[in-house]
Amino acid sequence: MIRRLHEKYTMAACMLCYSTYMAAQFYPEIYTLVPTAVVVGLGAAPMWSAKCTYLTKSGKRLAELEGVGSEVVITRFFGIFFMFFQSTQVWGNVISSTVLSVGVEKIDKTAEELLTCGYNFCLDQKNEESPGNATNSTSSRQDGPPPWQIYTMASIYLGCSLFAAAITVFFVDPLSRFVKETPNSQEKSGLVLVAATFNQLRHPYQLLIVPLTIWSGVEQAFLGADYTAAYVSCGLGVHMVGYIIICYGVCDAICSVGFSPIVRKYGRVPVFSLGFLINLGLNITLTYWTPKPDDLVMFFVISGLWGVADAVWQTQINTLYGVIFPGQSEAAFSNYRLWEATGFIIAYACSTVLCVSSKVVVLNVFLLLGIAGYYVIEILEKRGGLEKDKEGKHDLSAAWAKYGMTKAKRYLRTA
Repeated sequence: MIRRLHEKYTMAACMLCYSTYMAAQFYPEIYTLVPTAVVVGLGAAPMWSAKCTYLTKSGKRLAELEGVGSEVVITRFFGIFFMFFQSTQVWGNVISSTVLSVGVEKIDKTAEELLTCGYNFCLDQKNEESPGNATNSTSSRQDGPPPWQIYTMASIYLGCSLFAAAITVFFVDPLSRFVKETPNSQEKSGLVLVAATFNQLRHPYQLLIVPLTIWSGVEQAFLGADYTAAYVSCGLGVHMVGYIIICYGVCDAICSVGFSPIVRKYGRVPVFSLGFLINLGLNITLTYWTPKPDDLVMFFVISGLWGVADAVWQTQINTLYGVIFPGQSEAAFSNYRLWEATGFIIAYACSTVLCVSSKVVVLNVFLLLGIAGYYVIEILEKRGGLEKDKEGKHDLSAAWAKYGMTKAKRYLRTA
């Protein structure tokens, strides 16, 4: 698709895929929501791959013109993009919170009810309790907004998506204006690109970064689905979800652009480590903290810190793909979207099956595996990168052997 439409028009066309799902909200039935959700999924992958390719290639071109390292410029480009992207958390939730807050009455929950929130939250238990409990039934009715609120939000979001596609078509420069396409990239067929995407999995770096990429999807889905439901909606009320996510979006947007000078001065390892430590601390907090209406500040602190950590993952993982896979942007970013989408699938598939306590364990597993794989990549890069065998394939064992020999020589010198 990207080969035929090129990056600019691929992004515009895929934005219209999102419009179909928003339009379906005017008649939300299983036969309208499921097909349009599939359309969104089919459009999301090429749209994000095209975006990553556009930013990476244009960043490298600007780096050539300015005579600076491409990693610095690419990081800056992704930082600026995600600053605006994450700011949509603010505007989108201002809209939803404003609309959903109309006519909301305060509902006081008992201490016993609050104990089922947070780490102890199980959606199956909530569904079982609601039919025989008048309080839960009242809450359930209030959780479902009236039709006019749904139509109002759907109209606003649909208009924004159509406007975004129009802006892309009329105002975004095509990549061919300042980046020359190589003959090989122009001749690739769709099947060749699909093969290249899966062939990319033979690259040791790709295998090492897969867990971190899955983590990127899992953590976003957890915040959007589980934190908002198990902690915010259960502890405060559904009308507060938008305000909490606004805090997340503001912190995410500011840090997305703010990390660029830090990476330029200190490198990307400290930034990745910061994201790891923040998320690890938040996972521990979510394990032991029981959400209560009196802890209003705590809801915002967790959301804000999650936004800081997410800014690390969104900007730096994208940049890392562009740096460690030079000349393989399409296959690399296709893998990025594939495995990030896998993270979303894992999180949403577990959403109605697992309790929050189990989901936090899943978070910790992917976080630890992901950061471990990333550190291995950095160690190999610091030692000169991967070597190729006689067949031209990347040899991970040779790189580790080289690393081991270097450590041994250092030890012998100091002995």
